[in-house]
Amino acid sequence: MSTPVGEDSDSGDARLVAQVQAGDNAAPLSVAQLSAAIKRTLEQGFTHVRVRGEISGFKRAASGHVYFALKDSDAKLDAVMWKGQAARIPFAAEDGLDIIATGRITTYPGRSNYQIIVEQMELAGEGALLALLEKTRLRLAAEGLFDAERKQAIPYLPRVIGVVTSPTGAVIRDILHRLSDRMPTHVLVWPVLVQGAGAAGQIAAAIAGFDALDGSGDGSIAIPRPDLVIVARGGGSIEDLWAFNEEAVVRAVAACRIPLISAVGHETDTTLIDFAADVRAPTPTAAAEMAVPVRADLEAELAMRGSRAARAWARQVTTARDGFNAMAERTPPLDRLLGPQRQRLDEVGVRLSQSFRLVMAGAGARLAQASAALRPSLIGQLWLRAQERLDAAWRLLASLDPRAMMARGFAIVRTGSGAVVTSAKKAREAHDLVLGFADGDVAVSVFTGAATPPRKLAPGRPQQKSANQSDLFD
Repeated sequence: MSTPVGEDSDSGDARLVAQVQAGDNAAPLSVAQLSAAIKRTLEQGFTHVRVRGEISGFKRAASGHVYFALKDSDAKLDAVMWKGQAARIPFAAEDGLDIIATGRITTYPGRSNYQIIVEQMELAGEGALLALLEKTRLRLAAEGLFDAERKQAIPYLPRVIGVVTSPTGAVIRDILHRLSDRMPTHVLVWPVLVQGAGAAGQIAAAIAGFDALDGSGDGSIAIPRPDLVIVARGGGSIEDLWAFNEEAVVRAVAACRIPLISAVGHETDTTLIDFAADVRAPTPTAAAEMAVPVRADLEAELAMRGSRAARAWARQVTTARDGFNAMAERTPPLDRLLGPQRQRLDEVGVRLSQSFRLVMAGAGARLAQASAALRPSLIGQLWLRAQERLDAAWRLLASLDPRAMMARGFAIVRTGSGAVVTSAKKAREAHDLVLGFADGDVAVSVFTGAATPPRKLAPGRPQQKSANQSDLFD
């Protein structure tokens, strides 16, 4: 027999509908209520924890928040770092770094998992720091930032030196003191933090700022552009010097167009800007020594070079004078040297005068012979022939003159515009004509009606027209 719905069975099978049992005071919770209870329990029990692990899946969201996981060989823990704390990470966080994260445990109900809200991130010991340093060095070297071809020569005697360092430390005093001892030079100091949060950003900005100067200044103050830049800091641990290993600082050093000396730490300290700089100095004091020569040594060198130049010039003058004197001794007197040339010049002058007289005499003889050939009778004959040719030309010209032909009865027919009419067809088309005679012009009109055939006259007899006829054609 089946058990009614809502009743217990003797066998203890599950019920279809939940019922409150006698003595049962555990009311059912919603999922949100249970998640909230777990969240409170975890947050109250783990308000401050420090966890060591390897970064995995590091991702920075557009909001600035950072999401990643901490893992070891046996477990994995989700982690979140909000924007404000993420901006203060003192190194470039990335996958594979062994870190110690400080924060609190909470849950994320949306995925039913727990996570750590990281408030501080540190590298897990110096070994992790060195591993990060080597990894960064290899990556930047692969980009060519440390290539020797990029290195610039340090100027021998810079007029202006820019120094990037702390304005209150012993380093700047050592640099200024050594420069003053060796060669007093104009120094510009760009004060920066040299360790701790924000130091890397200030150092990179200072290097870029010196590189951006063009000597014009701002307003009434002219800020000269340095000929040399020194980036300096005293010694310290690898953590103290870490700002000079930051990628932003290394890239600023590599991009600087002004020759740059890195002088960070003591002789055994090495930072990444040492590889990117044009020259590495073992100490800040050594950087000042590299920057300028010793003034006394320079003066001595100049004096020595001046003395050597003066001696060399004196030797050249002496050698030239001795050579000139020797040449002068071997050279004969001027009269003896130029005597033959003078005599030869006189002989040439005499021959030239004789030749000129002979040429003039020959020309005179040829002129007299030509004059004798031009007799008066021959000239008269030539004149008569020329006159006859001229008269014949005038007669031909007169026979071709239209006015002579018009005097014999010919006329020139023109249109009213002055164009010559050469045919009867053109005359009929013109209507109004002008007849040009030897003694004047006569205007006539062309008759456009039917033409009357002309009467035939006896040979040699001109055709007569009526006295009142004024047209050219019938």
